[in-house]
Amino acid sequence: MICPYSAGGGGDTATRIVAKIAGDIMGVQINVENKTGGGATIGIGATAKAKPDGYTLGFISTSPITIRTHMMKAPYHPLKDLSYVGQIVSSNQPLIVRANSKWKSLKDLIDFARANPGKLRWSTSVQRGGPHVAVEAMFKKEGVTATFVPFKGGSKVLAALLGDTIDMAMISEGNKATLDGQTRILAEGTPSKNPVNPNAPTLTEAGYPIAPAIFFGFAGPANLPANVLKKWDEVLPKVLASPEFQKLASQRKWAIKHADSAAFTKTVATDYEAAKLAIADIGMK
Repeated sequence: MICPYSAGGGGDTATRIVAKIAGDIMGVQINVENKTGGGATIGIGATAKAKPDGYTLGFISTSPITIRTHMMKAPYHPLKDLSYVGQIVSSNQPLIVRANSKWKSLKDLIDFARANPGKLRWSTSVQRGGPHVAVEAMFKKEGVTATFVPFKGGSKVLAALLGDTIDMAMISEGNKATLDGQTRILAEGTPSKNPVNPNAPTLTEAGYPIAPAIFFGFAGPANLPANVLKKWDEVLPKVLASPEFQKLASQRKWAIKHADSAAFTKTVATDYEAAKLAIADIGMK
């Protein structure tokens, strides 16, 4: 298994535990190799160039598959050079404001931004990632302007929101912050309804162009044999149900969500095309 992220991070940890548990289930040893750089595109490129015999798979996440490939030259085409094996984790991306904010709905927020061009300050955990594209596409459709304030990581974004440095954020940490009474969820930036506030619309339900899935998963080179994909459709659910994976997911605050090869392939294709249109429309580079 090739991991395109450095040792110790979430992607590396996920890759190693899946390799261990899946290897135990199948009675084989699965080695992990970190090939980092290029915003994860170097490692994913190595996966794409591997022999399609099922002996080499790679960890993947949202941005280098469905988002950044529209803004940079990558050594693979997400829809032509990879086989999607399965999704293991998903993440909510709630659009949040402070709990004491005067904005009670997404419409309130947009109305303020329209009446006060450039005054709404906001952020996400990853610049030019899926949530960034989704929110900019929302603003573009509404014809409003806001000020993006970059931070590195969701915890710093949340601190900035609670400290009144910014006014709005779209970060996974928003669910816990809302449960803790610190923030209010106005919308959800992924396709799934937000479990903390299921009454909040997803961005696409609210009529906006894109609400991309935020995922961890695995892929292989294009044209993986059907029996290889079928085997992983059987093994991955067992991995995710294992006490070891469940414990790690709880510690890391991961939302376990399995999608088999067919469903994962459909998600990637849908989000890739939606992001292509949204990024072109907003002119993000």
